[in-house]
Amino acid sequence: MAFEELKENTEKIQEQTKVYIDSHLAYYKLWGFKVAMKSTTLIFKFTLILLCFSMVLLFGSFAAAYAFGSLFGSTALGFLAVGGIYLLFTILLFFIKDKFVEGPILEKFSEIFFND
Repeated sequence: MAFEELKENTEKIQEQTKVYIDSHLAYYKLWGFKVAMKSTTLIFKFTLILLCFSMVLLFGSFAAAYAFGSLFGSTALGFLAVGGIYLLFTILLFFIKDKFVEGPILEKFSEIFFND
């Protein structure tokens, strides 16, 4: 009688363990899906904003280059001046990238992955 009861208890434990593992597996699948979707939508929004900003920057650069060209009397010098401005911005961004670029990106993705 005691062996039958022990056998039934071990079967119940096995069933409960299987249910527990299945429920946790489903939970982590949903959690992974949630994190993947948040990351994907964040990247998609960032890409769209970057694309729009790039278009504005492109046309603004042409306008500035032609404006500098008429100011300097040479279109080539105008484009060279705009290129020089972009070179200065690039050098400046290289020196401050840790504070203004990598930090906020790391913070945003950490918030998505670890706070939810």
